[in-house]
Amino acid sequence: MLEHTKEQTTTSYVKVTYHIPREHLDEVKKDMASYGAKEVVESIPWEEAFPDYNSSVALRGARHKESLTQKELAKLIGISQHHISEMENGKRPIGKDMAKKFSKVLHISYRVFL
Repeated sequence: MLEHTKEQTTTSYVKVTYHIPREHLDEVKKDMASYGAKEVVESIPWEEAFPDYNSSVALRGARHKESLTQKELAKLIGISQHHISEMENGKRPIGKDMAKKFSKVLHISYRVFL
């Protein structure tokens, strides 16, 4: 014998945008939630947010953050200062192995340099 199954209901949502005073934000969120509203946090791909990003600038910035000269960084990594200069100016690629070395010295994820 077949059992009676409960019919599933599907809620459809619409996106609504409002401009409200900041001091009422929590109150409005609470009221909206009582109606079943869900807050949606939208994100965009990092490439879209930072279209001019390049690993050369990241290397230079990370080096400055650690207050290191090119010569000091080169000595810590075990390569010539000239190679650091070429990488910072986009004339030499930063490979995965080199990125991992930079990562340890500059205290930043190696993925930033790839």
